[in-house]
Parts: sequence; structure tokens; C-alpha cells
Amino acid sequence: MSKQWASLIILGLASATPALAAGQADARGFVEDSALDLFLRNAYISRDYKQGRQDKAEWGQAGVLNFASGFTQGTVGVGVDAFGMYALRLDSGRGRSGAAGIDFFRQDSSGHPERDVAKAGAALKLRFSNTVIAHGDLRPTLPVLNHDNSRLLPESFTGTLLTSNEIDGLQVHLGRFHAESRKSDEGRDSGGLKGIDVIGGSYAFSNTLSAAVYASDVEDVLKRQYLNLNYTLPLASDALNFDLNAYRT
Repeated sequence: MSKQWASLIILGLASATPALAAGQADARGFVEDSALDLFLRNAYISRDYKQGRQDKAEWGQAGVLNFASGFTQGTVGVGVDAFGMYALRLDSGRGRSGAAGIDFFRQDSSGHPERDVAKAGAALKLRFSNTVIAHGDLRPTLPVLNHDNSRLLPESFTGTLLTSNEIDGLQVHLGRFHAESRKSDEGRDSGGLKGIDVIGGSYAFSNTLSAAVYASDVEDVLKRQYLNLNYTLPLASDALNFDLNAYRT
């Protein structure tokens, strides 16, 4: 990981104002702050190939059950996040399945899509003050590592992610992931990920100006850096927002 990018994060930590609130002090309990939700998705995708090639299509129904516990009370709070996923193939007959890019269901040894796909995962999370460390099956949403949720089921990554809000206006992320579960496959490392390191953070200088810097290193694949500047110009009755996003891959 680039020392220059890490230095920018450390500089932000050193120059920011200390936070006034401590998240763990507000913990009500493992069960009291827990939440359970079920998300249903019905999706159909069709690929219209030209020049006499056969069109491809798949249709499926999916359900994703998410559980997020609260944190136990005390100096260090303990919690668990878990999910269960299931998708059923409704139609992909007459040779219309199996197109690259549809990625609803994995294919068997004969090249046909499986009838269904099911998987589950969980992560242990610890909170001290305003810092949370989560380890296990996660679905990160970072500028340089964002889980893909564009098909029937979302993908997930296995690893460790630290999220810190100890300083007012500053959020820092530091993570290491060693496995990727693809959207259409039950395998915990069906994506064949060797490893990915993630570091970065965002800082609000004021109510109108903020910045973010992130970097990731996917082992033997690619390195990526991200920079964001966001400024809001107040107007008489509204506001004008300027948002700059820059990637280097």
C-alpha cells in the first residue's frame, strides 16, 4: 500500500477536532438494538444478440434475510451480523440460459444453470468507543471495494474491516479481505480472490466542504486510488453542489 496515501489519512487524524460522543456509551444491548429484515427480488434479464446468434435470458426469484444485532453493554460491545440468501430459477429453458454477464445462477458441469442457489454468512463485530471492527462475511460499500448487488443475489467478501469515527467529522476505514463469494455461486471463495487491502477515509472540514481519499490493492490483479472533493455553495433559497470524483486504476 502506498505510504503517501497512508500519510494523508494519518495527517487527517492528527489535525482534526476530537469527537464529543462515544458510540459504545449509547449501547442498549445485543437484542434491544437488533434488526431483522427480509428483502425479496424478482428479476428477469434478456440479452438480444444480433447476426443470427441465439438470444439469452434468465428469470428468477430471490430472498435475502438480514440480521443485525445491537452491541452488548460495557467498555467493549459485542455483536453479530448475519444473512441468509436463496434464489430459485423460474425460467431459462430452450437453450436461452448460460450467457456471460447474466450471472443469475452458476452453471453445472454440462453448461446448464443450476435450479437454485443458497448461501449464508455471518460476521462478529466489536465496538470500543466509536470504532467498530468486524470480521467474517461482509458486504462492503467503499469507493474502492463495493460489493456487487446488480443481479438476483449480492456478492460478499470474507475478511476484516475497521471503521473508526473517533474524531468529529472524520471516518476512517482499514480492511483486509481474502475471499469473495460471487453473486451466482454458493462457494465462499468462488471469485478466486487472493487478497485485497483497503485503506481510506473521509473528512468534513465544514458543513459545506468535505474530502475523501481511498486506495486498494488487489493481489496480482490491480491497484486503485480514489479522490473525492465535495463543496456546497449556499444560495438565497437553495444550494449549488460541486462533486469531484477521480479514480486511478
